[in-house]
Amino acid sequence: MAQQQQDATVAVMIDCDNVAPAIIDFALLMAAQAGRVILRRGYGNKATLSNSWEQALVRQAFTPCLQYQYASKKNTADIALALDAQEALFDKRAEVFCLVTSDSDFAYLSRRLRERGATVFIVGEAKTPDALRNACDRFFEWSPEQAAAQAPDAETPEAKPRAPAQPKPNAAPTPSAKIKRRPRFVVEAVSLLAAGTPDGRVSVSALSQYLKRADSAFSPSAYGHSGLVDMLKTYDLLTPHLEEGGHWTVSLAAEPDAE
Repeated sequence: MAQQQQDATVAVMIDCDNVAPAIIDFALLMAAQAGRVILRRGYGNKATLSNSWEQALVRQAFTPCLQYQYASKKNTADIALALDAQEALFDKRAEVFCLVTSDSDFAYLSRRLRERGATVFIVGEAKTPDALRNACDRFFEWSPEQAAAQAPDAETPEAKPRAPAQPKPNAAPTPSAKIKRRPRFVVEAVSLLAAGTPDGRVSVSALSQYLKRADSAFSPSAYGHSGLVDMLKTYDLLTPHLEEGGHWTVSLAAEPDAE
């Protein structure tokens, strides 16, 4: 069974000039493994930052740290990110750093942070060089194909729906039931957390804490469910378990035996 996550302080710092805006949700899910995200900052060139990046930063409550480029071929945004990371470490505001970039220039920063005792995650694309992958504690590779699965409104595949029953003539209309949705990111979260447990199960309370760390606005009621356990019971890919003592855990559903 999964234990409660450590409440480490986490800084998520994004190199907006180097990665796509769609990476932001995946990065927050990965960072939430380590603890509570207390710093959310996005760095980029003020003159060239895309509108889609501006919208993503606002949606996920990031502080935009946009820089002017005073001379050609000088990346002031990268320098600002590195300085802010070092300052957050020295001020003891963050113990874990999630750097979202595929730029190998940050390999030195990653090594320096680790030498000072910090834990460093890198979230990057497939193009990320080995020099950066090997300079961190954990590397998480993101691909554009994951964006749809990580989107808050993306849902798990539904079973083939039954044909609706034809209403009887003159029957009184019944109020429509509230639609219960099954977002895919819940399955991704269970898979991620359960992988680190000996029995493949994670407590529902730990899952709830993780989901709220990744998205403070997360609520089962927003998807039509009375609670998280009620929500988990609707997934074909998940199996909730009522343990001795009355608490709930959840695991990935067992694959059917091949005939």
